[in-house]
Amino acid sequence: MRLSLSKRSLAVAATATLAASLVVVATSTANAAAKLDNPYAGARMYVNPDWSAKAASSGGQAIANQPTAIWLDRIAAIESGSAGSNTMGLRDHLDAAVDQGANLIQVVIYNLPGRDCAALASNGELAPTDIATYQSDYIDPIVEIMGDPAYANLRIVTVVEIDSLPNLVTNVSPRPTATPECDVMKANGNYVQGVGYALAQLGALPNVYNYIDIGHHGWLGWTDNFAASGQVFLQAARANGAEPSDVHGFAANVANYGILDEPFFEATTVVGGKPVRESTTWVDWNNYVAEVEYAQAYRQHLVGIGFDAGLGMIIDTSRNGWGGPDRPTRASTSTDPNTFVNESRLDRRIHLGNWCNQAGAGLGERPKASPASGIDAYAWIKPPGESDGASREIPNDEGKGFDRMCDPTYAGNPRNNNNMSGALPDAPLSGHWFQAQFEELLANAYPPL
Repeated sequence: MRLSLSKRSLAVAATATLAASLVVVATSTANAAAKLDNPYAGARMYVNPDWSAKAASSGGQAIANQPTAIWLDRIAAIESGSAGSNTMGLRDHLDAAVDQGANLIQVVIYNLPGRDCAALASNGELAPTDIATYQSDYIDPIVEIMGDPAYANLRIVTVVEIDSLPNLVTNVSPRPTATPECDVMKANGNYVQGVGYALAQLGALPNVYNYIDIGHHGWLGWTDNFAASGQVFLQAARANGAEPSDVHGFAANVANYGILDEPFFEATTVVGGKPVRESTTWVDWNNYVAEVEYAQAYRQHLVGIGFDAGLGMIIDTSRNGWGGPDRPTRASTSTDPNTFVNESRLDRRIHLGNWCNQAGAGLGERPKASPASGIDAYAWIKPPGESDGASREIPNDEGKGFDRMCDPTYAGNPRNNNNMSGALPDAPLSGHWFQAQFEELLANAYPPL
């Protein structure tokens, strides 16, 4: 039957709409196909000129050419002239990456409402209920800048909200490690909603690769933490418009000190008739003693619960070298389990729960792609030389509090089994340059400089 003019017009319009939709679908499919399995493979990585100049002028000429991540730890950091090391804004860094001829830049997304509910040193600027501000004033401007066609040839790796989602498992009631702040963030859902929004918006950009933070083996390596946290990661990856396909991988050990591999023992090593997992205060029933085995196991678990089979993992190696004269060179001969582990372990911290400006730490493996099965890269996500937090209270306008774990005189809490903090003295605010720590990282680097 012949269409009337009005029906014909409607048919033409519908055809045009369908054609446009097909173009969008085809473009989306092409963009998805264009994403690399491992963005680090063959990459020319961006070297932050701000950090590079500071490292070179502070005795670190040997490492000043290493790529480090930039941290967007508050709204002001998106624009030029923010405090700390990030005096360049996001667009400045992206422009500099293009000028360098780099094709990969690493960016830490780090400004959730009620951020770091279990660590005062890295509290953020947004109140627990400020989810709308997080979305409109923080994530949306970042997405707008990253989506500029001028940066289409850059692979942008985003490490999404470190030290956030694991808190919803390990530091909430009724656990003895619970904090009121973490209970609030679990109840209001804004960690999950915020991460979901970031994943969805950033994941829509064809050249952005999202990696969710998974803490480290000394945090989630216990059976009850491992599986429960995986479910929280999946929940966030399905929240606020996100899908698991928006997650390219996961990042372990960010800004932490966990060793890549303990060559002289495993959790199952038997000393004195029992596995050290069951008989030592260091391992303390953890299933893992190092980061590579932890990241590989977590990758398998995450794929098994619904994430993409092509997941890749990043491990931050900026401060986990533990070299220097105290580095063990062989397994202990002791038959006492605690003595055996303490004399054999490369990680020289007092306790695995210690995280702030750790004395004796050294630079770890230099950034490299595809270092082990399932591992996309070793990367310096935490720029060496930047403090974890102040060792005393310092008034500031950055929303950063004083955490006693950064005080070398602090005797601990349930999260580090009431051990001494192991922190260096005289530290500045988190993100600010800490020369004494930088010099120690250089001296204790492994592999040595």
